[in-house]
Amino acid sequence: MERLKSEFLESLKESLGNHKEKETIIAEYEMHLDELLLSLYKMEYDEIREEVYSRFGTPEEIAAIWKEELSFTPSSMKWLFIAVNILFFTGGAALTLAHNLLDWKWLTNLWSNLTSFPIIIAFIYMFFWALLGYEIGRGFGHKGKRVMKKTFILVLIPNVTLMVLTVFHLIPREWFYPLLTETFIGICIFLTLLLYPVCMISYRWGKKRQSELFFALLHRKTMYIEKRYKWRGT
Repeated sequence: MERLKSEFLESLKESLGNHKEKETIIAEYEMHLDELLLSLYKMEYDEIREEVYSRFGTPEEIAAIWKEELSFTPSSMKWLFIAVNILFFTGGAALTLAHNLLDWKWLTNLWSNLTSFPIIIAFIYMFFWALLGYEIGRGFGHKGKRVMKKTFILVLIPNVTLMVLTVFHLIPREWFYPLLTETFIGICIFLTLLLYPVCMISYRWGKKRQSELFFALLHRKTMYIEKRYKWRGT
């Protein structure tokens, strides 16, 4: 039975290739194999082998199902959040310029409505950063910490640039009236200092959620394969 177990796991390991959760998948299937083989110890080798493959499927089938889950890579996740942040800034910049250069009544009304609740805007943006940490943690687990740090630095660049330009009056503050008061600038600086802790807390939450989803997914895949093989046998 040890030979069968070793052959099955080695084949699964080879089929998984460079899957990011390879070691965890192997360990989980090894545990299920041990439980199954223990209950089949009275059977002949060929019968045990047939039962194992009918319960779990072939290593190639298992690997194929797991590889379907790799929809996002660290690079694509990083550039997605960078693109969204750039969209925030370019949209805000375009609206600010249009408001100051164009005398359109509807645009003035839109500007007045948006700038009437600056704190809400700030907290919506904080939510974006919390989402960044959570999604990276949920998508990449403990391996996502480096991705999160790189993404955080790249996404933060426009924020710091705008803050420096505003604080040192390199951009006319009148353009942002009535949004940029001294109080609101101070709040923005304070919230900027909180961005990294918020990302880290959200990242850890997402990492925990990823672990829960992983085991739920493993159970679902195992049940799917078992049902498929039962259907084939009927």
